[in-house]
Amino acid sequence: MDHPLLNLHRRRPDGTPSGVVAVCSSHPAVLRAAIEEAREEGRLLLVEATGSQVNQDGGYTGMTPAVFAGAVRKMADAAGLPADRLFLGADHMGPIVWKHEPAQTAMKKAAKLVRCCIQAGFAKIHLDTSAACADEAGSRLPVDVAAVRAAALCQAAEAAAEDRIGHAPPVYVIGEDVPPPGGGLEEDDPPHGSDRDPERFHQRLPGGRLKVTGPEELAAAIDQFEKAFRAAGLETAWERMAAVVVQPGVEFGNRTVAGYRREQASKLAACHSELPGRMTFEVHSADYQAPGAVAQMIEDHFSILKIGPCLTFAYREALFALAGIEEELPAVSCPSNLRRVMEALMTARPEPWKGYYRGPEDALRYLRSYSLRDRIRYYWMHPEARKAVARLMENLAGPIPDALLHQYLPDLCAAVGKGLRMTPQEVVSRRIQNMLEGYTRAADNDEKPSQQSP
Repeated sequence: MDHPLLNLHRRRPDGTPSGVVAVCSSHPAVLRAAIEEAREEGRLLLVEATGSQVNQDGGYTGMTPAVFAGAVRKMADAAGLPADRLFLGADHMGPIVWKHEPAQTAMKKAAKLVRCCIQAGFAKIHLDTSAACADEAGSRLPVDVAAVRAAALCQAAEAAAEDRIGHAPPVYVIGEDVPPPGGGLEEDDPPHGSDRDPERFHQRLPGGRLKVTGPEELAAAIDQFEKAFRAAGLETAWERMAAVVVQPGVEFGNRTVAGYRREQASKLAACHSELPGRMTFEVHSADYQAPGAVAQMIEDHFSILKIGPCLTFAYREALFALAGIEEELPAVSCPSNLRRVMEALMTARPEPWKGYYRGPEDALRYLRSYSLRDRIRYYWMHPEARKAVARLMENLAGPIPDALLHQYLPDLCAAVGKGLRMTPQEVVSRRIQNMLEGYTRAADNDEKPSQQSP
């Protein structure tokens, strides 16, 4: 099976590493920017949605797998991205979405979600079964129990895939070393002035608080999963195991990023050659890594890098910069007041951020706008936010003065200097693509699939 997501374990004929970036976001602006970048560069695009974002009940986006898949494909088709360059992935497929319910109920719902994803054409399924449910002790299950549950969900996926005649069967990802979604660093308040440090994206926590996956525990976990899959008669599905999730020491919190340190992950990287079949490493929470670190990660076989919050962070950066430009323009009769609208929304409806931000009110106000966890991303689709963004775009529909672009968006001035006149929508897209490029240039996978994606 010549599936591009099953070829990441090996290097290209010229010896260069192979990798792919998974865009884990449901925001239309992020998806459009990623689609445009993939089309322009001729790259494979992997878009992933989590079980909490998108499920049979709508998730927090209000979208089922079929609706999400249809929306992404529609955007890709409109942008001219070939269908064989787009792959959809389902992330955190398991009872974790319903962990507050009894295990039997949660597993039934998880199996239904997996079937819905396969029916919608998701080509990559992350089987995440490590979380304990309401009637189980602790927060994480023993590996052997998680493995059996993953095999059960894989059986549901395989059964659903058999009904999709003419379509390639899905590939799978397993792994117990899964970080909490949305940034998992638990950090102290940073030293004075570090919030203004331009290198803050590339800092790491002192003291080695992140535990890199150990080769021995990884091998033992994979062995348990393989036994469970073979016992369930899933030998052919096991051959389509694309990756295992590992922790190479990268993560982010509200203000701080743990950057990749090659020496810290060297033992883990060295055991890549011992992975079974066509399996490679997948890394979650790879946001905000420096381009050089990304290149090293790909070289060290951390071949699938999942990012999301850093892209919506770039979206927020662009909008706030445009809002600053709007405030400087004369004769704006009906300003968007974007920043005040977003602050009012977040304080009136604190549920998406209150478990992630802590501190006095001035610190909370800062984090609501600037946290690297970017919990503001949960608010952009509220009617009030959409209205303010639309008003902002309308107010800036005319040419933006070069001086204000230099003041608020200096990274885009090179393009302007070439004679380009960017609309505010193009400003947003370019800022997202600038963040994305640090990953895609390093991963740059130019293999073409042998079969057209569904």
